[in-house]
Amino acid sequence: MVVLLGSIVLQIVFSVLFFVPYLYHLSLRQDAPTNLIEFALTDKTAILLQVISLLPAHLFSLALVWAVVTRFGKFPFLASLGLMWSGQLRFWGSVGLGIVLCVVGSGLAWLLGGGKPTQLDEIVNSSLAARYVLAALAVFTAPLVEELIYRGVLYSALHRLVGSSTAVIIVLGVFTLIHVPQYRSNIGVIAAVGLLSICLTIIRAYTGRLLPCVVIHLVFNGIQAIVMVVEPHLPKIAPASEQAAGMLLRLSS
Repeated sequence: MVVLLGSIVLQIVFSVLFFVPYLYHLSLRQDAPTNLIEFALTDKTAILLQVISLLPAHLFSLALVWAVVTRFGKFPFLASLGLMWSGQLRFWGSVGLGIVLCVVGSGLAWLLGGGKPTQLDEIVNSSLAARYVLAALAVFTAPLVEELIYRGVLYSALHRLVGSSTAVIIVLGVFTLIHVPQYRSNIGVIAAVGLLSICLTIIRAYTGRLLPCVVIHLVFNGIQAIVMVVEPHLPKIAPASEQAAGMLLRLSS
């Protein structure tokens, strides 16, 4: 729980550290906003800075995980977390599962939530720079950080305390709840995130390994990141095609 809460605090701290200098710059120009919350959610530069701040937050979260798992280097990092392949599920099987989960999750989100916009849509559509940075983070840092925290540290601790079945349920609940604020307007996307979480956690429990979960999560996010980057440059063929592309964007974890 210290690692989980620490990662959340790091995101808040770095978001503030990146946001405050911009506010100070605006105040020097006598252009400071009166409603900070609304400004942070609507100003293109403010949104971009908050997205960029996720990178150092992710890196410091990785350092926190390393410190807790290895006790500052006293224990092996990879072996302690199970960051290796299992006999039941290896690379190509993990890639295939990532593709299947992305397709099924997109269908589930569409059936239950339709094309309702979410907070993530607003971030993605705020600027091309925010879109590209978010796509990069969704591939290069988010899958590793989230898997290390939720199915690495949190699941391992809960497995020892309450057993694998209860640990799967708790991790599923925590992972899904963490994503609710940004997807609260679309129950379909929340359901898709829950599907991803329960599948990854069951795989973690069944194989005893974390590396397959990282690869599945990376492929899942990678497909959406490609859509995220390519979608603005595609011709708008029909409203249905725009809504389908938007649904993929919302599933970035």
